[in-house]
Amino acid sequence: MDQVHPSAAQGFAAAAEAYVRGRPSYPAELLSWLTGTLALGPGATCVDLGAGTGKFTRLLRQTGAEVIAVEPVAEMREQLTAGLPRIQALEGTAQALPLADASVDAVLCAQAFHWFATAEALAEIHRVLQPGGRLGLVWNVRDETVDWVAAMTAILAPFESATPRFHKGEWRRPFTGARFTGLEETCFPYQHVGPAREVIVDRSLSVSFIASLPAAARAQVEASLLELIASHPQLRGRKTVTVPYLTHAYGCSKLP
Repeated sequence: MDQVHPSAAQGFAAAAEAYVRGRPSYPAELLSWLTGTLALGPGATCVDLGAGTGKFTRLLRQTGAEVIAVEPVAEMREQLTAGLPRIQALEGTAQALPLADASVDAVLCAQAFHWFATAEALAEIHRVLQPGGRLGLVWNVRDETVDWVAAMTAILAPFESATPRFHKGEWRRPFTGARFTGLEETCFPYQHVGPAREVIVDRSLSVSFIASLPAAARAQVEASLLELIASHPQLRGRKTVTVPYLTHAYGCSKLP
């Protein structure tokens, strides 16, 4: 666990159950990207690196490929194995994968790569991939062109500090062309539909830097989110709400 960012280690350990309730799944269209661009299917073996509670693992299973989940946080891994008892779930980090050289066809990182975006991690991913093997990076990103979604982000942002995040773009730095081909991006719209308590409040409380706050500060964030839900005309009084997302998917291939 020494190689896991403290915000991730503490926050995800504390918020594993909220993560299960509040985090969105992924658009159905992403399945064709996995089977096409990443060439996943029966006979292939892929790794879900930073698998968390198994949200993305479920989609990977639908490709017919053998899926190995790797997750360093015990509390997250417990949620994964409870929901997906037939999936091989291993303790490990991006810098020390518990896999043999050239043993898998693809490595996927969903909502995770920004936590370990280093040359060391890319070298380790390169090691376990077969020649020509593929690396896929996926993020669900809230569509902040919607005003209440932007307001939701404004409640959370003051606590972000130096926490690694997709939107900062620093995760791109290790891709120098030395080990992998250039990243090719595909984007899919997605909607997360459910009770506001789950898709807004639990989703926000599962964010690492929110989950790791002292109890009083976390309670204030929750209160602010509940006030947003109670006051905004597109949220107020609704049994279910729709949170708009854009799902960004990036693919590249291992170089010799």
